[in-house]
Formats: sequence, structure tokens, C-alpha cells
Amino acid sequence: MTTPRPARPDDAGEIIRLRSELILSEPLDETWLALCGDQLAARLQPGGDARAYVIDATGGRLATCALAFLQPLLPAPKYPKGLAARIHAVATEPACRRRGYARAALTALMDHLEQDGVTLYELHASEGSAPLYEALGFTHDPALMRMTRFPNSAGGRTT
Repeated sequence: MTTPRPARPDDAGEIIRLRSELILSEPLDETWLALCGDQLAARLQPGGDARAYVIDATGGRLATCALAFLQPLLPAPKYPKGLAARIHAVATEPACRRRGYARAALTALMDHLEQDGVTLYELHASEGSAPLYEALGFTHDPALMRMTRFPNSAGGRTT
């Protein structure tokens, strides 16, 4: 198996491509791909809040990515450094699946995050990916809730 490596800013476009094609319910158009790629490249710079591990494929493409964003919190006994990580994307090209790539990239990412002082991890799992995350120690949390709010044209908000 290929060993995961830390992602560099120049991997951002490929990470965004994998997320768009394999995770999102509706792939991003070229404008959104460029916007997300530019933002991720900046966030992968030293001092940025993004961490990712990737496995290379042929032709300059990636076979797998595991991407997380650091989130500062107030310290508490379970997160003494005051850092959490949201696992934002774990994706593997269909032709490269069933080789342990996602597990290897995610494990390398979590090991790196642990060295950064992260002790709290969050993610949203699809039904198909839940067994991988459960095997790595993630559990379901019935208390987790989510909402998306967009401003409406009248100045209020809609959900």
C-alpha cells in the first residue's frame, strides 16, 4: 500500500475535486471548484487551520484524501488544549477502493491532529462510511444537531 503524506497547498484542487465528485450530493461547477480550491490552498499553508493527508495516484491525481479543519474551543478536561477537529472530507477514487487507503489517510490525519493537541473529533458519516469511522473509535451522538441559515431578501433569515 502507498503511504499517506501530508497534503500541500498545491493538492487543494485535487482534494476539492474528490470532495465534489465523491461526497457532495451535487458536484460543484467550475466557479465553486476554483473558489474552494483557492480557499483550501490558503488554509493548508503553515499556520492555517486545515490539515489533510493524501495518497497519490498516477498522472498527478490523488487516490485518497482525508481533510480536517481545526476549531478552537475553550479548554476543558476532555480537550485541555482547547482544540477540536471537524473531519470535513474522506474520499477515495472508486478504482482505488478496498485497499485500505481511506483508513490509512484518516489514521495518519488523526495521528497528526493528536500531535497538534486535538482530543475532540467530529464528522458526518454516510451509512456506507460509518463502519470505517466506528472501527476507528467514533460513536454516534444523538445530541448533535445541525442547521443551515441563509438571509432572505427581506433582511430576515430562512432555514
